[in-house]
Amino acid sequence: MSETVTIIKPSSKLQFLNLKELWNYRELIASFVKRDIQVRYRQTIIGGLWAIIQPFSTMVIFSFFFGHLAQISGGGVPYPIFSYAGLLLWTYFTGAITASSGSMVASAGLITKVYFPRIIIPISATITGLLDYLVASIVLIGLMLYYSIVPTSLIFLVPVTLILTWMLAMGIGFWLSAINVKYRDVGYVLPFFIQLMLFVTPVIYPSSIAPNFKFLLALNPMTGIIDAHRAMILGGLPVNWGTLGLSAVMVLIILLTGSAYFKSVEKHFADII
Repeated sequence: MSETVTIIKPSSKLQFLNLKELWNYRELIASFVKRDIQVRYRQTIIGGLWAIIQPFSTMVIFSFFFGHLAQISGGGVPYPIFSYAGLLLWTYFTGAITASSGSMVASAGLITKVYFPRIIIPISATITGLLDYLVASIVLIGLMLYYSIVPTSLIFLVPVTLILTWMLAMGIGFWLSAINVKYRDVGYVLPFFIQLMLFVTPVIYPSSIAPNFKFLLALNPMTGIIDAHRAMILGGLPVNWGTLGLSAVMVLIILLTGSAYFKSVEKHFADII
């Protein structure tokens, strides 16, 4: 009786995200996400409350130094909720790229033993933080009630900004996780890079604060996304659709190039990881 032998070879063509392949491995992605969530909060005293503590404590500090002492405007809304609406998305974004950048190295034992599409590892790492975003949104709802802020119908478009942030985190995660397999400097450079990015992203200040550098700020894809995210939630701020559209284009470029680079080098992962 003859046996069927399947030979897996890397493609010689330029590849991007294979949505059909990802769908076929959806159960494995869900398993990785569940594992990451369990590992994150294992043996912690307050568990998922850490998802609230980080953005909330940062908001309190920023409100005192930037809102109270530096008198930075919240663009027509109270500074605490202005900063928290930005920090909510920013915290998810930075957590997602940090987790995805080290995901391949963290899964070294699995990569060298079993075949599966390697790209699902950084993807699952970016999904995990979405739960933290939802949990931390409870504080935002409380702040909106406290400041009597009534959202408009635009709040139903908030998932669009969240999806764009997730796609951007995936794209950057593809680049960083693939590079990190060979060069472990990524783990040292990334925290410094995130700190710098915070000050060139309108998280703690409105983008209108620097009109002369508006175009340069718009080149940061998170600028249009965070501005739109904040405006859609708080209602009293205008949504800059042009900047959001530019951000969406840059997100797509980063996602496609990141996935193409990851696919082009993944055949070497098991040998050098």
